[in-house]
Formats: sequence, structure tokens, C-alpha cells
Amino acid sequence: MSKNFKPLHEQIANKLIAELQAETSPFQKPWTDSDAPAFTIPVNPTTNKNYRGMNSLWLSMQGHTDPRWMTLKQAGYAGYEVEKGAKATLINFVKRTNIEAMRDVDGNKILDEHGKTQTRTTEYEKPVITNAWVFNAEQIKGIPPLAEYLKEKQGEQTWSPIERAEQLISDSKAVIIHGGNEAYYNKASDQIRLPLKEQFENETKYYAVALHEIGHWTGHQTRLDRPMEGRFGSEAYAREELRAEIASLMLGSELKIGHNFGQHAAYVNNWIKILKDEPFELFRASADAQKIFDYVVDIGQKVELKEEKSKDQTLKKGDEIAYNNNVYKVLDKKGKTFTVEDMEGGKTKVSPNDGLFKSLVNAKNNPAEQQLIVQEEEVSHSIGR
Repeated sequence: MSKNFKPLHEQIANKLIAELQAETSPFQKPWTDSDAPAFTIPVNPTTNKNYRGMNSLWLSMQGHTDPRWMTLKQAGYAGYEVEKGAKATLINFVKRTNIEAMRDVDGNKILDEHGKTQTRTTEYEKPVITNAWVFNAEQIKGIPPLAEYLKEKQGEQTWSPIERAEQLISDSKAVIIHGGNEAYYNKASDQIRLPLKEQFENETKYYAVALHEIGHWTGHQTRLDRPMEGRFGSEAYAREELRAEIASLMLGSELKIGHNFGQHAAYVNNWIKILKDEPFELFRASADAQKIFDYVVDIGQKVELKEEKSKDQTLKKGDEIAYNNNVYKVLDKKGKTFTVEDMEGGKTKVSPNDGLFKSLVNAKNNPAEQQLIVQEEEVSHSIGR
């Protein structure tokens, strides 16, 4: 390796310093000309996993509009081809598994019905910190267009950005007090202060600021417990702001609301000084930002899981359940056996192992689905008249 080669964290810190000075960093350009977030979390489409921490920030700074990245080997396995002369981008990561081609007894690669090499994954005994060279989708031939990839991903999305942001904030149970003209988190009182929603230019800017403060809120000793003792304008304060700002980029991308740099521009000079003195601080800040992102997103996932588990998994005397164009009433229970009566007066005994029991429990927990079935039946009947 060349003596002039710099560790990745130094390369990233130097590039970020230059962009901060030129006002072209991911923080300072929250929106593109198309009103889409300028920062999009880089993703590996062959694994469907996002790049994390410092790698996420680094790949987003490479000047590509396509967020998809992969290694040369992954591109080959997927049936794509990296353009001749394309320059790879270095990343660091912790490797726990290795993907290798499956081969027959003669050593030949085993192909699937589409002609693609089949692979298998093996685990290392201990995690290994290693380098990887990745290419952007714009450097790869044969990969599906970005619009096609995004359309497929959006098809899986059932919520609006504003709804998701509101839900995450609600699920956090953070104490938010509205009023005044400033947005900040007070660790001593464990409260967030925000201007009224109507004081913001639009809803997305309100939620972008709110999520930034939620990022600070995660630093409380009862949560992620980060050092947050610095006063406004101090270096310690700027370090915490750097973490919250990187996390804001990630959350804004995840929720598709972007982020609002706004008042945080005041920290640019502090960040430049810190990164010049301690390039490795960017690695630490990115790692903490990833923890913030994971914590906030995980709150919502845990609440959803808790709500799912809290649903009744049994029947109760007196339940009246619409199912399969009928209504069943639970009359009695003896042990684990229930007596149910349908609309025509027919009585049936059901227990947890019976298909009807499971169907009734599901219908009880998802009444909207049964309503839809009834409505569809009514429509079909009216058409047939």
C-alpha cells in the first residue's frame, strides 16, 4: 500500500471539511431541484440492506444520484457488468459472513434456471474488520433502472411520510412543549421545545426539526446515554450537534421528508475545527448517529409488535364476530371449548386447535377485512339483480 494512502476516516473527514467550506455538504443541501431529499441512504440491492454509519455518509458524498451500490463480485453474481475503467469507492465494514459460489464435484459453478451462479453463506468464527471496494449503479451495465427499483420499493410502502413521522414521534413518548420561536432539547427537564407547527413553512420542515430534537432526546441517560454537558457554542455542544445532524439525514431519508439544516449552520466552523484536529471523530459521530437512527426507528417497530401481540388471541363469552358473511356469537365456555351460535341459530363447539376458532379470532382482530368481504358480496349481489 502506498505510503501516501490515508485511512478511510481521514479521507472522509478531509472531503467533508472541503464540502462544508464550499457549502456543498449533505447537511447544507437538504433538498434537490426535484424537491426530493438530497441525502438518500445508500443501499445494496443484492442484499437489500442499507449501508450504515460512516459508509452511509461517505457513499452519499460521491456525486451519484443513484443510491445503489455493490461490489464487483456481487454485480457478477447478479448478472450485471461493471463498466470498463469505472473507479471503485472504498468502504470499511465488519464482516461476519462470506458469500461464495456453489460448485459441483468437478469444481464448476452451479447455475440456477436463469443461468445465475448459486451461492451459499458461511459464518466466520470471529467478526473481521475489512475493506471493500464498491461501485455505484450508474457504473454498472444491466442493472434495472432506478425508477423501476424505486417503484417496487414504494409498492411496499403503506404510509405517508408525514404519517410515519408523526407516528414515530408519538411512539417515542417524548415530552414536547410547543410555543416560542426556538427548537431545542433540555436534558435537565427531559423535554423538547418546538415552535407551533403553523410557524413552519410546511409540515415536512416541522417534522424534520422535531426529529432532529428527538435525536438529541435519545442522548438522555435513560436511553443512549451520550455526553451532553456542553453549553451552546462550545466544542462539546458541536460534537453532539454533529451526531444529531447525521442522524437527521438518515431519518429524513428513511421517512422521505428530508431534513432542515436551518440554525445548525452555526456549527459549521466548529465541525471543521474538530475534524481537522480529530479526523476519527467523524467515525465516532457516524456510529452514534446510526445508534440514534436505529433507536428511533426501533421504537416504532417495537410499538407495532406490542400492539400486534396485545390483540386478543382467544374468544370471550359475549363476542359477536362477523365472519364469512355470517355473525357468530360466543355463548359459553367450558375449559378450552367454546360454544358459538351463527345467525340461523346453529350451534357449534370450537377449541383453539380448530380452523373455525382460529378464523374467528382473526376476524375478531381484523374486523375491517370482514367488512370489506361483506361489501364486496353486496356489490356482486346488486350487479346480479
